[in-house]
Amino acid sequence: MKVKEVADLVGISVRTLHHYDEIGLLSPDEVTESGYRLYSDDNLETLQQILFFRELGFPLNKIKEIMNRPTYDRQEALEMHHKMLVEKRRRLDQVIATVQRTIQHTRGEIKMSNKEKFQGFDFSHNPYEQEARERWGDQAVDESNAKAKAFGKEMQDRMNEVYMNLAAVRHLAPESEEAQTAIKAWYRLLNEFGSYSLEAFKGLGQMYVEDERFTKNIDQFGEGLSVFMRDGMAIYADKHQSKHPSE
Repeated sequence: MKVKEVADLVGISVRTLHHYDEIGLLSPDEVTESGYRLYSDDNLETLQQILFFRELGFPLNKIKEIMNRPTYDRQEALEMHHKMLVEKRRRLDQVIATVQRTIQHTRGEIKMSNKEKFQGFDFSHNPYEQEARERWGDQAVDESNAKAKAFGKEMQDRMNEVYMNLAAVRHLAPESEEAQTAIKAWYRLLNEFGSYSLEAFKGLGQMYVEDERFTKNIDQFGEGLSVFMRDGMAIYADKHQSKHPSE
């Protein structure tokens, strides 16, 4: 299947598949002479596994590490995914039921006790988390649960500062000098704790808009910031394809 066909089948963007290829997470079994990526059934099975891990909150670098281990067992992983997702669904069903009852309560149709108002809220660990730790390692689970903390407070503060600087110029054209200077600072910061090609940087900007989790986190610094960053990052990448990140 071609990349667009896979994207349509799965419900993700072509850019996301290109990004997975660029970071070595999922490369198509064949690339034609004209550059078309062709995905096999094995590739689709791997993609399914990746998306199961993503649904459980694992970051891409950890998914790659886990799936590249010689001891990785696909069947075993599927069974673990099933257990954890069923538990997640159970908890969500309880919260949904509480919401429905609360709506009835506010309408005066029923009377809820204080205990009933909080049924389904459970901030303890998933009962299968320990098993996941044993299978995939503490570090992978810890990063899945709180990957933002892995960067440390100092790095988080620096990231927030760049976000605020970008938010301050988001009313300008994304190709303006002020906007591109702020985008450049973001690109440099990202490359301090990762390795982003310009193409990957451009794809990341696209994900800021396509993935509502990114959009929500970024737009808290200013409405429309995610769209502004996407456009600015694309312009920066296109203009600097032959340059080094430090330039």
